[in-house]
Amino acid sequence: MTSWKKRSWVLVLAITGLVGLGYYAYTSFRAPSGSPMAPPSGAAAGRSGTATPAGPPGGGPPPRVETARVQAAELALDATAVGSLRSNESVVVRPETPGRVAAIHFRDGVAVSKGSLLLALDAATQAAELDQAKANLGLAQTNHRRTQDLFAKKFISQQALDHAEATLKVQEAALALAQARFDKMRLRAPFSGIVGIRNISVGDYVKEGQELVNIEDIRTLKIDFRLPESYLSQLKPGQQLEVSSDALPGQRFTAVLDAINPLVEAGGRAISLRAHLPNGEARLRPGMFVRVRLIFEQRNNVLLIPEQALVADSKAPYVYRVVGGRAQRVPVRTGLRRDGQVEVVEGLRAGDEVVSAGQMKLRDGAAVRAVGEGQAEPPPAAATVQGGTPAAAPGAGQ
Repeated sequence: MTSWKKRSWVLVLAITGLVGLGYYAYTSFRAPSGSPMAPPSGAAAGRSGTATPAGPPGGGPPPRVETARVQAAELALDATAVGSLRSNESVVVRPETPGRVAAIHFRDGVAVSKGSLLLALDAATQAAELDQAKANLGLAQTNHRRTQDLFAKKFISQQALDHAEATLKVQEAALALAQARFDKMRLRAPFSGIVGIRNISVGDYVKEGQELVNIEDIRTLKIDFRLPESYLSQLKPGQQLEVSSDALPGQRFTAVLDAINPLVEAGGRAISLRAHLPNGEARLRPGMFVRVRLIFEQRNNVLLIPEQALVADSKAPYVYRVVGGRAQRVPVRTGLRRDGQVEVVEGLRAGDEVVSAGQMKLRDGAAVRAVGEGQAEPPPAAATVQGGTPAAAPGAGQ
């Protein structure tokens, strides 16, 4: 019990000491009631007259602002999109009947003409059938001529003549069928173009419908792209396009709009378009990604100012025009925006000087000091005072 009492007294004494220290600290750092706080050394020095005031009592010099001239230029009303190139004609050669490759008559990546023989499959069976059909047709033709002579001499009936004519037609059809089967064993180019890279060799057995080689007509390329439906009223076949590719930087190609899909895609509300592009030098290839620019109208003498010169307002946007060294607030009506420039439809004239940076410190009629566009305000001659003594400008006293 005695030990517990000792611990209690120690705890009471510790709490009392902490309360006392806290009261002492509070009374030591608290300023006396009604007495002003001591001013900082800089303010005291200012009252003594040794420091430079922050600014003249009547206001500083006119603020410096950056300005730009209103320029008259050409402006194109256009739309841009991305598209892909397609061959004017493209096909993958496939056999209609199975067989073994007997001969290959082309080299990879070379130009071929329409009707050129590309591959020949083993056609021994089809050739034999063709010879048989030719022989049967010859026999039928001989019998038909003999029957006609006999009928003219009244030696046979009309029925015998009709039978001979029917037999002749059957043999003619049989020959045509044998010829078609033989021709299907010889694969030819359906149009003039460039063949691709083959995946078969002589002796390979190919199945019906197997891909053998592709042919591409790239003398003219098709461009497939999309535009929002809002451009529908401005689109018509025959319009010119400007085409560029990242693979050929700095080069521009001219294309012509060919077709407008009558169906608007419900998912993206876009219109599918197709144009054609002459490619006689074969600098572009099918499958390439291109950028398309469709020009609707070319306008001259359009007034342009930098976008940063425009100040937004609840009623109408405005700019500050510099006239006689003063800022004049001018409401403007704007049009299109292109590459950091905005069209001014009403409110300014070509050659006017407008404030492009520093508008937030201006008011209508305020004096300004204009500097060239992009120029920064020069540093002051003396630095801000510290500790009551002004800092000398660089180079002073030397």
